[in-house]
Amino acid sequence: MVVVTLNTIAPPPLMSQSKTAGEYEVKAAFLYNFAKFVEWPEGSFANSQSPFAICVLGTDPFGRTLDQILAGKMVGNRPVTLQRFREVARARQCQMLFVSPSESGRLPQIMDQLHGASVLVVGETDGFAQAGGAVQFTLDEDRVRFAINPDAAERAGLRLSSKLLALAKIVHDDTANGGRS
Repeated sequence: MVVVTLNTIAPPPLMSQSKTAGEYEVKAAFLYNFAKFVEWPEGSFANSQSPFAICVLGTDPFGRTLDQILAGKMVGNRPVTLQRFREVARARQCQMLFVSPSESGRLPQIMDQLHGASVLVVGETDGFAQAGGAVQFTLDEDRVRFAINPDAAERAGLRLSSKLLALAKIVHDDTANGGRS
């Protein structure tokens, strides 16, 4: 039996950090922790030695924070790698993709190009989860929270832990305004 506490997924409190630096440190920690609560289907990796790829599409808002948090980390028996790129076609090789706010104007095309790929798509722009992203970071009274779209996770063939879902605001596709069906 595995016991998971809120501390397992929630990053520790931040001390004397600027609001922006602290916000992205928390988001980076969440990205890594999400991987512990999601199951990817067989065939999501090229082979048994393939690393777990966390990727950033577009302008990277994390700076070096994400590199520092992911350094030397493992997901299961796989080392975590971090990749940054501007072309969405490369994102299909990722297990988790953070879509930068710089890409918000291309969101429908990004979702179309990722259709059928087993990628946990994470973003922070308003309406991201309803538009087909699996996880959307939000701020509530200066605290980082997240919403999950289980429809998007299911389309990607991903299984989300009930423990992760219990911590999230659940949203669904907004098919009337461009969300996937």
